[in-house]
Amino acid sequence: MPSEDVRTREELGTADVWVTVVWNDPVNLMSYVTYVFRSYFGMPAERAERLMRQVHEEGRATVSHGTREQMETDTQAMHGFGLWATVQASGRGAA
Repeated sequence: MPSEDVRTREELGTADVWVTVVWNDPVNLMSYVTYVFRSYFGMPAERAERLMRQVHEEGRATVSHGTREQMETDTQAMHGFGLWATVQASGRGAA
């Protein structure tokens, strides 16, 4: 299970601020999505439930952030669980 990235934006740098986005799909049950967020990311139940609801109601949710390499790992893990996920630049730089 990956540990939470506690570095500041300045330490990450503009080029290193990436996110993993999970997208809504017609296949996975909401309870399963919550389970994946809790088991892979180690999220507390309340946060996992909130992000699952965001995926379901808004079509997507950002579930992790960090370096591009970390986000590629997280995205591949979501694919391994059968979830639709992508890596995106977050648009937040270290200004």
